[in-house]
Amino acid sequence: MKKIALAMIVLLVPGLMQASEFPKADHVVIEKAARQLHLLQGGKVFRTFKIALGIQPTGDKKQEGDFRTPEGRYTLDRRNPNSDFFLSIGISYPDSADRREAANLGVSPGGAIMIHGQPNTPTRSEAYYRTQDWTNGCIAVSNSDMIDIWLMTGENTPIEIRP
Repeated sequence: MKKIALAMIVLLVPGLMQASEFPKADHVVIEKAARQLHLLQGGKVFRTFKIALGIQPTGDKKQEGDFRTPEGRYTLDRRNPNSDFFLSIGISYPDSADRREAANLGVSPGGAIMIHGQPNTPTRSEAYYRTQDWTNGCIAVSNSDMIDIWLMTGENTPIEIRP
């Protein structure tokens, strides 16, 4: 399914819901400690997904290369159907506060933090990606969960990443 337009899949397979029939999240919450991504609508969770984080999952991202997933309030600000991973949705990290904090430390804050599926060219076993924190700081989900998240979120959806 690499690099296939998801809307086409949904429209072409009989019995599947149309993309417009999926509920749309008006807020996303990541609970790092619980390894969960929640989609909310009207303040209520309607879907929860298991996630993997950066290989140093504890603590807030401070600089490029620290392998931490950031914490804070951001937005989903871009989509890439042709990612090196199965789909990706960008998170607006770093914001001005992150850049200021990194500047005070004399480091780069890093960037390119995404919600994404599995690597298109895996270098480890499927079990590894399913059971370990393995990203450089992104939030990873299964490919099937990534399809759902892709269809149930929109541009500029607020996301809160909690410890």
